[in-house]
Amino acid sequence: MGAAAAAASGALAGHVSSGTAQAAPAPKIQPPKIKWPTIFHSPPMAKYVDDLPVPSTLVSSPTEPIEIVARTTRNRFHRDQPAVPTMAYNDESYLGPTIEAHVGEQTTVNYRSELGRHVFAADLDASLHGVRESYRDRPPTVMHLHGGATPPEYDGNPERLTLPHRGTAPFRFPNRQEAGHLWYHDHAMAITRANVYAGLAGMYFLRDDFDTGRPDNPLGLPAGEHEIPLILQEKIFRENGHQSLRSTPVVPEGLWEGGAVGDRAVVNGRVWPKLTVDRGLYRFRLINASSFSVWNLFFSNRMRFWVIGNEGGLLNAPVRTCSIQASPAERFDILVDFSSLAPGETVDLCNDLAPPTQAAILGEVALPRFCRFIAGAGRGDRREVPTTLRGGARRPDRIPPIARPSRVRRVSVSQPYELRLPPAIMSLNNLRYADPQIEKPRQGVTERWDIINITPDPHPIHLHLVMFRVLGRRPLRTVDYQAAHPQPPIGTRWAPDPSDFYAGPMRGPAAWEAGWKDTVRAPGGHVTSIIVRFPTADELGFDPDAIFSSDPTQTWTRSAGGRAVSRTPHGGGHGDAAAGSPKELQGYVWHCHILDHEDHDMMLRYRVVP
Repeated sequence: MGAAAAAASGALAGHVSSGTAQAAPAPKIQPPKIKWPTIFHSPPMAKYVDDLPVPSTLVSSPTEPIEIVARTTRNRFHRDQPAVPTMAYNDESYLGPTIEAHVGEQTTVNYRSELGRHVFAADLDASLHGVRESYRDRPPTVMHLHGGATPPEYDGNPERLTLPHRGTAPFRFPNRQEAGHLWYHDHAMAITRANVYAGLAGMYFLRDDFDTGRPDNPLGLPAGEHEIPLILQEKIFRENGHQSLRSTPVVPEGLWEGGAVGDRAVVNGRVWPKLTVDRGLYRFRLINASSFSVWNLFFSNRMRFWVIGNEGGLLNAPVRTCSIQASPAERFDILVDFSSLAPGETVDLCNDLAPPTQAAILGEVALPRFCRFIAGAGRGDRREVPTTLRGGARRPDRIPPIARPSRVRRVSVSQPYELRLPPAIMSLNNLRYADPQIEKPRQGVTERWDIINITPDPHPIHLHLVMFRVLGRRPLRTVDYQAAHPQPPIGTRWAPDPSDFYAGPMRGPAAWEAGWKDTVRAPGGHVTSIIVRFPTADELGFDPDAIFSSDPTQTWTRSAGGRAVSRTPHGGGHGDAAAGSPKELQGYVWHCHILDHEDHDMMLRYRVVP
């Protein structure tokens, strides 16, 4: 490859170096003085001319299944742009309906795909693990309930794929967990970013008798039209208005990139939308659904707001703040009071966190604004912000103190290199997805996971099946660490003890991220520690270590010891034809939620063993 391609592809493969430099705090935005030729740019678009759309709501019933259908459709992202090809669930033109379910009541989803040729057919990289040339015309999909304590056969295993027009795949979500803010999205092996970027994602609100979603809910939270999902994304658009999965001309079409900052903010499927709000209290269910960027979110007038929950449910009490950091897949339940605004006054949702250094070198800049709120004439919901959310009558139990672990498990985040273009591979534990050295935590055991990130950039780490608590983050002398423990070739597990190489004390989580989490921001050059308890089969009501078929139209499981525990055939063809003949699968996955990193190859299997 040429010198320019080699230099740029090394930087673009995740925008991280090999981790030999010490991590530094992210700089504030420095607007570029020239228009860089190494990245693509969207056509001009006026801000705040489209109204914020709100996805439809699909209420789950414990007795009747709901239908979720992946379809190829068209969406108009901006008033001045044409409707362009997208993917969506059900009758949405982009994204999917918000599913509302209730704790303890099973949600049954009958899932099928009616997708046509992939929206990003030319961009799929058939050299990645499991990707076939046929995926361009018949893209496989798999539905993952992100944050769900779900039986392994229904968890959205990336190898349990459904092809278009090849039958119905059942998904059963027990909902035997606390009320919380989940979401569902596609999780197909090595094309997750392409499928989610095209539109295959939606919200999933798990309610209980306290957080009912009704105006008379016992917690006194805004509801109805005053509870609104905000699905934040970043995109690049082509001159013809089509979405661009590519960010640079340096990496040829059809080859994997490591992620990029978008130059257009998209909220609920519109570029820079606006929302007229009553002058009162709102509840926003906010998610960073981007593929790459971490954002520091705040309001343009620097007004304070309240974080009331994380992914796994409510905090013990509202946390008043003027900003939060949100990495891909993190969700925040927030209350915003617009009562101080005068009619017609506006306030914008903003970001001032600059992209990682390698992305900035290429000319990528932060998205400074997402959407605008315009105060209407109505007084709105004038209730007070609750002083407490948990504990006592008519409230859920308090979140307990962080548990003491009985085992420490060290895992690593790095960027090795290999003979390909681009030359990088993103890795956990210095392994590829198919490598056999997987983690095997025991059921009922509480562990501390030390996530050792030797790259200079943040990586959001997500564990399937479980919720956890953030213990804290500690800076690491990465140069000394790697000099003392040289990293072996990819394929050999590598996560040495970092204890002798800390550069400072552990810093605990921010108050607004102190609840139950399923995704944690692991900053570059730090060791991020989480405390996670792996539940037992009795607690879950299913065997988390069951063996199951890769064919989602033939649902069967058996215990690891070989005893058959269930077999339920579902007609309609072989959904797993995308991956060849059916095979046995087992366990869950954990991965980086920068979706390009997950696709190549920052995702590993793990089992929760008896």
